[in-house]
Amino acid sequence: MSNDYKVGNLIYDANIYDGMNTNLDDLQFYKQWLPKNKDARILELCCGTGRLTIPIAKDGYDITGVDYTFSMLEQAKMKASEAGLNIRFIEADIRYLDLQEEYDLIFIPFNSIHHLYRNEDLFRAFRVVKDHLKVGGIFLLDCFNPNIRYIVEGEKEQQEIATYTTDDGREVSIKQTMRYENKIQINRIEWHYFINDEFHSVQNLDMRMFFPQELDSYLDRNGFNIIHKYGGFEDEPFNDESEKQVFVCGKNNDR
Repeated sequence: MSNDYKVGNLIYDANIYDGMNTNLDDLQFYKQWLPKNKDARILELCCGTGRLTIPIAKDGYDITGVDYTFSMLEQAKMKASEAGLNIRFIEADIRYLDLQEEYDLIFIPFNSIHHLYRNEDLFRAFRVVKDHLKVGGIFLLDCFNPNIRYIVEGEKEQQEIATYTTDDGREVSIKQTMRYENKIQINRIEWHYFINDEFHSVQNLDMRMFFPQELDSYLDRNGFNIIHKYGGFEDEPFNDESEKQVFVCGKNNDR
C-alpha cells in the first residue's frame, strides 16, 4: 500500500483535457447561485482551462480563476483572449492561496477536491476558502458520492471510458482500470491512453473518496453551514442513489 499520490502529466495536457471535458451540465447550477449584482466578485478554485470561468465572465461577472497547472492556465488565457475577455488567472496551490481579498462567491467545481488526498490538505483548502469569503458569501463545491459497487466492477476488467478528437487533431481513446485502497480511501485509477490508434502511455489519476457523513462533518468542523446538499446539478435531493454530492454553504462566523 502506497501513500504516494499521482496524477499523470498527460491528463493535464490542455488539449486532451478539453477534448474529454466538453460537458457543461454543471454550468447552470453554478450560474443560478451567482449574485444578482454584477459588481460582485467571484473566485473559482481549480478552474482548469476555464470551462466554467469563461461562460461566467461572458455574463459580465468579475471572476478570478486559480489553478495549479501552468498548461491549463495558458489554455484558459488563450480562450479568454479569443473571446475578448479580461480575466485574472492565477497559478497557485489552493491549500496556500493568500490573495488578501474577499469574494462574494467561491466555488470548487468538477470533483477537484478528490485530489486533496489527506485531511490536512482538505482542511487547508477549506481554511483558504473561509479566509477569502465575505460575510454572507456563498461557497459551492461538488464531488462524487462514492459507489463501492462501481469501484468493485471497475477492478474486475479494463473499461473504455472515452473516445474523442482533440482540437489539435489527435484521436484519443481512454481505457480505465481501478484499485481501491481502503485504509487511505484512495481510488487508484489508471487511464490507458491510445492516441491515433497506437498505445501511448498509462497515466495515474488517484482520487480520494469522501463519504457523505464524513464530508458533512468536515465542512462543519471547518466553519461552514450546509445550506443545501443536492444529489446532482438539477437540485435533486441527495439519497442512496445519488452520483454526486453538491453543496451550497455559508460561513459560520462563530468558528
